[in-house]
Amino acid sequence: MNEHLRKALELVALGVPVLPLREGKGPFGNCAACAKNQCGGRPNMKAAGTCACPRPCHAWAAASTSADIVTSAAWAAAWRRAGAVAYHPGGTGVTVVDLDNTDAVAWARETLPATRTVATTRGEHWIYLGTMQSSNGVRPGVDIKSLMAYARWLGPGVGEMIRLPETVTTLPRYVVPAGAVASSPTPRATWTRAVASGCRHTERYVRTGLDKGVSMVTGHREQGAASQAFGVARFLGSLHQECPGPCGLETLGGEIIAAAASVGVPESYAARAVDRGFAEAGVQVPTTQMA
Repeated sequence: MNEHLRKALELVALGVPVLPLREGKGPFGNCAACAKNQCGGRPNMKAAGTCACPRPCHAWAAASTSADIVTSAAWAAAWRRAGAVAYHPGGTGVTVVDLDNTDAVAWARETLPATRTVATTRGEHWIYLGTMQSSNGVRPGVDIKSLMAYARWLGPGVGEMIRLPETVTTLPRYVVPAGAVASSPTPRATWTRAVASGCRHTERYVRTGLDKGVSMVTGHREQGAASQAFGVARFLGSLHQECPGPCGLETLGGEIIAAAASVGVPESYAARAVDRGFAEAGVQVPTTQMA
């Protein structure tokens, strides 16, 4: 048993889903049966499939908390060639803010609330309790690794882990993926009680619902973001039907639009989807105030 497998079993005993990484920190390639996802993918992937391959194929989706799987003959060759151990942060219930250089670390120390930190080769991992959609390049040298992602295990870290803050969950909203045809979304005002003096809900209640909705929209990076934006607007709008108002729905709508635009939906199209969602919920919010 080599050192990487030994460490992996220690993590498995703690309920942490693990996988081997090859030299160079990348996951091992898929086997011939899984190559180019011809197997359909694993059931827990974004496009859920029925793959039951016993090998550590599909990167983060293969991460396991089963000692029998981790020590199986199907994984043995990968462990013999492994250069590191990785884990699935989302499966552990945490989010890793991966700071890749000293400038990114300096930014985090000025911007993010302190939490548990782990030193890396070039920077630091800041670990928060709670999960969110993963996203690379949320700003220079900063990646978010949580759901559907893996991170190298570099030790337990130091410091007290705190709950995932809004300063982290809002980072992916304005990221436009490479190749997207939409222009960079326009930064928008953030919903606060100041714009919702007639809302009967607490600020925490509204922001929690909005943050979940935004995560659902940004999770559709390939297709369906506009439809998701419509559904989120319809749901959020329905929550405010009984409020005397104003509820600042145009600001909520603006954040949903920005989320859709961040994954490539043209802003005008996203605005129409959000406007239709609010209208179906029985609340009228002028699109012009959100576009």
